[in-house]
Amino acid sequence: MYCAEGKTDYRARKRLITQDKNKYNSPKYRLVVRFSNKHCICQIVYSEIVGDKVMAYANSMELPRYGLEVGLKNYAAAYCTGLLVARRLLKKLGLDEVYEGNKTYEDGDDDEEYSPTIVKCKNPENKRTYYVDELDDDKNPFHAILDVGIITTSTGSRVFGALKGATDGGLDIPHSEKRFPGYDRDSKEYDADVHKERIFGEHVAEYMRYLMEEDASKYKTHFKEYIANEVEADDLEELYQDVHKKIREDPAAKPKAVYTGDKSTFKLKAKKSLADRKAAIEAKREKFEEDSEDEEEEEEEEDDE
Repeated sequence: MYCAEGKTDYRARKRLITQDKNKYNSPKYRLVVRFSNKHCICQIVYSEIVGDKVMAYANSMELPRYGLEVGLKNYAAAYCTGLLVARRLLKKLGLDEVYEGNKTYEDGDDDEEYSPTIVKCKNPENKRTYYVDELDDDKNPFHAILDVGIITTSTGSRVFGALKGATDGGLDIPHSEKRFPGYDRDSKEYDADVHKERIFGEHVAEYMRYLMEEDASKYKTHFKEYIANEVEADDLEELYQDVHKKIREDPAAKPKAVYTGDKSTFKLKAKKSLADRKAAIEAKREKFEEDSEDEEEEEEEEDDE
C-alpha cells in the first residue's frame, strides 16, 4: 500500500538501513526529518527486523516552551528542532557535556561571532573524519546519517536547516555546504553570512518589512499570528538566539500530564441484555403514548372553553 502511494523510497531506504557485515549487528542511526502542514518533526531512528525504533524525538510544536510561538515550519524553526533533538539525545546518552556543538554566538563573546561553516576533525588512529568541533579521547561522537524521505533536496531546503541544527547540537552527521543557503553552484562558493541570516529568520524579517511598506493589508493577514504575539521584524534574530539558549539549558521533553481525577468515570457501562433493551424500548413507547394522550386531552379542553 505504501509503495503504491509513494510514501517510501524503498531503494533509498535499503541503502540507509543496510549495515556492513563487520559491524556485528550494531544499529545504523538516521536523522529522520519530516514536515507536516504546520510543524517540523525530527527523530533519531534505527532499524530492526521488526521495524524502526526511535531513540529521540522532537517536534516544532514544542518550541513555544522555549519562547517561539509563531513560524513553526520555516527554516529557522527547522534549525531549532534539529538542535533540540540533538541536545535531547546527547543528554539521554550522557554526551551533552562532552560534545556541546557549535555555540560560540551564545557565549556573548563579541570577538567570536557564530558562523555556520562546516566543522571537521580527523582521528589520527583510524584516519576517519568526524563532523564535530573536537574529538574526545574516550568517547566518540554520536554518528548518524540524514534521512530526507521523498522530499526534494534542492539548495536551501528546510530539511538542511534541521541538519545544521543537529550538527550544531553536537551530532556527527556527514554533509557538505552544497545544499545550504548561500552556496552558488556556478561559482562553487559558499557564503556563510547568507546561511546565518536564514538561521536567524532574516528572510522572514525582510518579507515583513517589504509587506509593511508595499501592502499593509496583506501584512496584517499574512503575519496575523506575529502581530498577535507582538513579534516584529527587528526582534527575530534576538528571539531565535534566546530560543537556542533555552533549548541548550533544558532540552528534556515535557513530562506527560498525569490524570488525578476519578478514573472510574471512564469505565464502560455493563452491556445490557436483550431483555433489558426490549424493556427499555417498551418503557419509552408507553411514555410516548401517555404524553400523546395528555396532549390530546389538553387540546380537547381548550376547544370546549
